[in-house]
Amino acid sequence: MEKLIRTERIWLKSHPEITEGMIENIISDNPSILELGDIILKDRQRRQPHAGRLDMLLQDEEDNRRYEVEIQLGQTDESHIIRTIEYWDIEKKRFPQYDHCAVLIAEDITSRFLNVISLFNGTIPLIAIQLNAFKVNDQIALSFVKVLDEMQRGLVDEDEEIQIKATPEYWEQRSSKEMLKLVDEVFALVKEQYPNTSLNYNKGYIGILLDGKPVNFVVFNPKRQSMTLELKIKFSEEMSKRIDDSGLERLSYNNGFKYYPIRLTKGGAEKYQNALIEFIRLSYENRVSGN
Repeated sequence: MEKLIRTERIWLKSHPEITEGMIENIISDNPSILELGDIILKDRQRRQPHAGRLDMLLQDEEDNRRYEVEIQLGQTDESHIIRTIEYWDIEKKRFPQYDHCAVLIAEDITSRFLNVISLFNGTIPLIAIQLNAFKVNDQIALSFVKVLDEMQRGLVDEDEEIQIKATPEYWEQRSSKEMLKLVDEVFALVKEQYPNTSLNYNKGYIGILLDGKPVNFVVFNPKRQSMTLELKIKFSEEMSKRIDDSGLERLSYNNGFKYYPIRLTKGGAEKYQNALIEFIRLSYENRVSGN
């Protein structure tokens, strides 16, 4: 039978030998201890323009996601929160091709500051992790506990019931007759592959009904001179290259809702017919068959 022992929690802030740099070393050697997924260390003490240094930059290469991590021994405070958000914002603006999330690590995240942090969580992806240290004989054991997770965004489909319905006439006035025709031309390619689909006109976007239910594996956003086609395909460098090689105009990947936006103009449905069919199928497989 395993022997049970009693541990004593200690505070690293007042420890004569432990430093934040040592905690960085532990995380750098094994970033998975933060339980943020399959992540790697991208950089440490990353210099920020006119704003000091970011403690750690972690990255999930499969998900194309970056985590801006700030560590503070002891109790978190206003400056720690502001610094964490500031560094997240700088990195997000410098590298918009990635999805960014701020991570605040401290030994003591009080309920007061937890409430303050949670106020940002609807607009700023923010994770708070409490660092706990325990004395075990002559060693110190660390544990990292997520006390605040980022707010998860729902799929467009999940919000469908409260969408305000619209008509083709509404979209023709909002965009143009030419772009609404382009929507029909691209949808014809969808319908050819999946006969049980139909267009679903909402005031925010034009989606897809599959067997009468909203399943937006592609979404249409027509404007005056162009249309954005949202394809629900997982990000990868290989997929980005495939889209680029097809000749389609790829916009920045939306990591929040996980889609590739493609910009089309008049004649685009015919010009890129084969490529559009290919990516519509992939989008269907990812969004529908992958459920």
